Amino acid sequence: MAKRLLSFTLLVQGVNVSAVTDPLEWDHVEPAAARRLLTGAIEAFAERGFQATTTRDIASRAGMSPAALYVHYPSKERLLFEISLYGHNAALAILRSANVGDTPADRLRSLVAAFTAWHARHHTIAHVVQYELGALSPDHLTEVATIRRAISTEIEQVLADGVQDGTFAVPDLPGTTLAVLSLSIDVARWYTPHRGDPDALGKLYADLAHRMVQS
Repeated sequence: MAKRLLSFTLLVQGVNVSAVTDPLEWDHVEPAAARRLLTGAIEAFAERGFQATTTRDIASRAGMSPAALYVHYPSKERLLFEISLYGHNAALAILRSANVGDTPADRLRSLVAAFTAWHARHHTIAHVVQYELGALSPDHLTEVATIRRAISTEIEQVLADGVQDGTFAVPDLPGTTLAVLSLSIDVARWYTPHRGDPDALGKLYADLAHRMVQS
C-alpha cells in the first residue's frame, strides 16, 4: 500500500525523538473519485455518526450522485471498513515508530506522546475509527480487532518491561494497558484545534501516563 510519509518531531522529557512518521495520507486510493468519497465519508461519519449518515450525504460531500458511490464501494459499511482499517494501521505505525528510548520509562513517554498527538492531529478520522467499530460487519471487525490487539501489545510490553526492571508498579497489566491507551484515544472525542498544540498535549499525557505507573 503506497503512502506518503510525513515526518514530525515529538518532544519527550526535553529530548528530540526524531524519525517518527505520520503515514495518514490517502494518495493510495485511486481513482480520485473513490478518494473523494472516502474523505467525504470520514467527514460525514464524524459529524453525524455512521447510522445517521446516508449514501446521499457522502456522495454530496464528494460532489457526486448517490449512485456513483456504488461504482467504487459496494456499501456504506465497506467505506467504514476501509477508513477503519487504514486508520488503525496508521496508528499502529505511529506507535511502532515511537517505541524508542533507553529505559521503559522513556519508551512509555514516547509511545503515549506520539499516540496522543496522532489522535489530536487526526481527530476527525480518529473519532470515526474509535467510535464507530460497532457498525462494522463481524468479519471486518475481526480484521480490525487484530490490529487493535497489536496496538495494545505495544503498550503492554513496555509496561511489562518496566515491571521487570522494577521501575513500574503495575498490579493489573491488561487493565493498566487499557487505561493508558484510553488517555490518548479519548482525545479524539473532544479535541478541536483551538484546544492546543497536539505535540504539547502529547507531552502532557506522557507525563500523566508515567506518573500512573511509577513504582
